[in-house]
Amino acid sequence: MNILLLGSGGREHAFAWKINQSTHCNKLWIAPGNAGTAALGENVALAVNDFPGIRDFCLKNTVDLLVVGPEEPLVKGLKDFLALDPKTAGIPVAGPGKAGAQLEGSKDFSKEFMVKNGIPTATYATFTEETLLQGMEYLKTQQLPIVLKADGLAAGKGVLICTDLEEATSSLRDMLEGHKFGEASSKVVVETFLKGIELSVFVATDGDTYKILPEAKDYKRIGEKDTGPNTGGMGAISPVPFADAEFMEKVDRKIVQPTIRGLHDAGIDYRGFLFIGLMNMDGEPYVIEYNVRMGDPETQAVLPRVESDFLELLDAIANKKLAGYELKTASTVTATVVMVAGGYPGAYEKGKTISGLEKNTLENALTFHAGTQTTNSGTIGTNGGRVMGITGIGATTEEAIRNAYERVDQIRWENVNFRKDIGQDILELEN
Repeated sequence: MNILLLGSGGREHAFAWKINQSTHCNKLWIAPGNAGTAALGENVALAVNDFPGIRDFCLKNTVDLLVVGPEEPLVKGLKDFLALDPKTAGIPVAGPGKAGAQLEGSKDFSKEFMVKNGIPTATYATFTEETLLQGMEYLKTQQLPIVLKADGLAAGKGVLICTDLEEATSSLRDMLEGHKFGEASSKVVVETFLKGIELSVFVATDGDTYKILPEAKDYKRIGEKDTGPNTGGMGAISPVPFADAEFMEKVDRKIVQPTIRGLHDAGIDYRGFLFIGLMNMDGEPYVIEYNVRMGDPETQAVLPRVESDFLELLDAIANKKLAGYELKTASTVTATVVMVAGGYPGAYEKGKTISGLEKNTLENALTFHAGTQTTNSGTIGTNGGRVMGITGIGATTEEAIRNAYERVDQIRWENVNFRKDIGQDILELEN
């Protein structure tokens, strides 16, 4: 098979690493890719939102499968764009069309979907600039803390947890009137705060059949003990100890099944991944949000635990053959630590030379590139906020964490930053 993989982050490096292991992989292109993906296939200078360029590339290179890593091209309707052209309409795509992608593209749409399909979630109300005053009155009636979410895509940073009324009111005004998150906050969803332990559940579906992949717990905030601003993700652990058979049966019955059924009933032919952000509240799962692709950095923790052929899974999703696919999962534990540029998630510098990559002699540590690029002199430098994801693998959580940090300690660049406490809360739960 000839595969075109869209994206340039750690998720896409993990995808490329796994696709490359398949005997079905003939040629793999990654657009635009990063310094790590270049060793697994051929990087292509194509932007993920260059729909005409992607169409022309698929035709010219006889692409058999298009795999979409990030959410933006899905929300903007890449699959629909290709379907409109008779020449590309038959190309299988692992990723939903625009209608299904609204589950991530609009928080208001996804909340409405959950309520309609009886899926447990926080109570909510949605406001626009025109209804700002009503929104402020609504805040006065709510318990604190309260959650404010930009309706549209905001690169994982459009969620604010406000602890007092003044902060909530000024934040709502900043989002709606001040356009704090641009077009993404032209609508704001105000939600009840759910208290519990978060986890991420990943579902692969071809629209009819589904498979639940290994779950993970991610770490969103920049600082230790979950302090500081939200980021795109600072680390992940898989599996999650409290996600036992009883809890996952509830997730399947109360959330996954009604979600797949709801999409089907709405006439949405959803073929792709569904990332379900969950809160475990006293043993009961509640949906925080849907994403319409695999998570980052959770993918770097989840895929090393998938033993079956990943390319066969992607092909089965795109071609409605998932019923015949057997998902095999390893019993190992994985811990991913994300190394970021100093200053991230605020302003940061690019172009810092990375050292220590060649030192990797550790059998149980994987290095996934995210914001990296190869310079003209052949060295590898930083090219983003989240630069690397290091995944340790072990028989226990403790061993996986140790292996991850051992590799982290080998890699350096100027002003490198990473959390030192990834997985410590899981260790406390286990003990």
